[in-house]
Amino acid sequence: MKNLYRQKIGKWGEAIASEYLAANGCNILAANVRTSEGEIDLVVELAGETRFVEVKSRTSRKFGYPEESITVVKYEHMVAAAESYLSKLEKSIEDWHLDVVAVYGKPESGIIEVEWFKDVEVS
Repeated sequence: MKNLYRQKIGKWGEAIASEYLAANGCNILAANVRTSEGEIDLVVELAGETRFVEVKSRTSRKFGYPEESITVVKYEHMVAAAESYLSKLEKSIEDWHLDVVAVYGKPESGIIEVEWFKDVEVS
């Protein structure tokens, strides 16, 4: 039951993030892309640049902010998944970025906070 709720919150957060990014000039290229290195939540284009977006959603700040869940290991998986995705494209993309969109709120409350962290680096 807990896992289903978490999945619901994840899907909800990804939908909110997609709407937010589109409203802020992004062209959504792909969602929930599976690669041999892991899943990419969103692939978007902004001003000619490809951006790989990890969406983190939380209904409470009890366990910290959504963006705080990007660990070094998670960051390394994000890089590997992006590189795997790029290796399968027919065209070469040299300039790409990793972003995180943090979504905080509850689907039923209507109160939502969204924050976009561009060019994330974790060390």
